[in-house]
Amino acid sequence: MKVTVVGAGNVGATVANVLAAKNFCSEVVLIDVKEGLSEGKAMDIMQTAHMLNFDTTVIGATSPLDAPDYSATAGSDVIVITSGIPRKPGMSREDLIGVNAKIVKGVVDQALKHSPNAIFIIISNPMDAMTYLTLKDSKLPRNRVLGQGGMLDSSRFRYFLSKALQKAGYPATPTDVDGTVIGGHSDKTMVPLVSLATYRGIPVTQLLSDEEIKDAVEQTKVGGATLTKLLGTSAWYAPGAAAAAMVEAIALDAKKLMPCCVYLDGEYGEKDLCIGVPVILGKNGLEKIVEYKLEGDEKAKFDESVAAARATNSKLGDALK
Repeated sequence: MKVTVVGAGNVGATVANVLAAKNFCSEVVLIDVKEGLSEGKAMDIMQTAHMLNFDTTVIGATSPLDAPDYSATAGSDVIVITSGIPRKPGMSREDLIGVNAKIVKGVVDQALKHSPNAIFIIISNPMDAMTYLTLKDSKLPRNRVLGQGGMLDSSRFRYFLSKALQKAGYPATPTDVDGTVIGGHSDKTMVPLVSLATYRGIPVTQLLSDEEIKDAVEQTKVGGATLTKLLGTSAWYAPGAAAAAMVEAIALDAKKLMPCCVYLDGEYGEKDLCIGVPVILGKNGLEKIVEYKLEGDEKAKFDESVAAARATNSKLGDALK
């Protein structure tokens, strides 16, 4: 298994580091436009190999803006794209669409020349729109283009639910909690599914008050913005680990159920749209879309999320030509 991570910033380097430590890849290529950045971070990661006991080879490569060179990525099975400008405090993910659309489109075009059979995982924001752009521009089958948003948002949901449970007197950690977030990867429109959230099999609605659950949901939705305000830029540890988990499910043909951004073609009553839903991930990438039965408020919120994602896609404009 050869994996390329495009972008050696905080998120990209974290993806490469987690992949190396998990020790299921033969090679991880970290590539960036800034000379020396990916080479330095790859070297730093490799110098942990003995201490962390992994055999993965991590290499760095530079691809200058004026003379793109993706030869080091040739033959990649999975390509993770983190390229683009990150959020600053006060920015929404949608604010990045103009600049990042051009960057992502160029990266996908170059990567495909050297790895025509690769599965793509998109992290760049606004992620749902960038996943849609990648699918449409590359004309790849939908099983090979995935967006990472639901894994991250669901992990944040579990974290905030565990904090609420702790305050309510339950010895909860995020690993004790099951919770899923679907819909767009957006502060305003993601949909944490409270109806399916559990603590060691017990519905959280039986353990927490409506107000406590509402607070956990709201903290989940602004989880990225909260970290951006604290850090001065976008988060990286959880996004990087989420992408690495997706790669692992593909590499090991794990058939794992994960919330990911994928192209809908009739599922959930929607077409021509990339948005977060539960899917089975395996060696072919998207193996199956799992349709949860959404009702009431959750169905209404998912419909709102779909409408917002379509509105963002409409701003792609010339990038889709």
